[in-house]
Amino acid sequence: MRRTYGGRRRSQRPKKTGKSKTVDEIVRELRKSISPASNYRERSLRIHGLICAKCGTEFDHKDRHLLTVHHKDGNHRNNPPDGSNWENLCVYCHEDEHSRDLLGDYLSGEEVDK
Repeated sequence: MRRTYGGRRRSQRPKKTGKSKTVDEIVRELRKSISPASNYRERSLRIHGLICAKCGTEFDHKDRHLLTVHHKDGNHRNNPPDGSNWENLCVYCHEDEHSRDLLGDYLSGEEVDK
């Protein structure tokens, strides 16, 4: 066994908290308590497929990380189960979508609250 500073042995068992739960048990409980709304990306990919709604690029499972979920109304908390507020966009089209809004606001003289 390796010794740490101070001469004590490092424990190989998971650390316990005050109520005798391991850290692994706590993490497992926290993952279960995450709301289904927070997993909207996977739902959108399943509903709309691995294709960019703007440029039409098709993706496979190895490059699916390049697909993002765009909220059509701009409200990230609006996650209907049917996916009607989402569209899958590749990272390039998603950036273009948001930069167009900023450019339009700038050119129209509107204030941007950020």
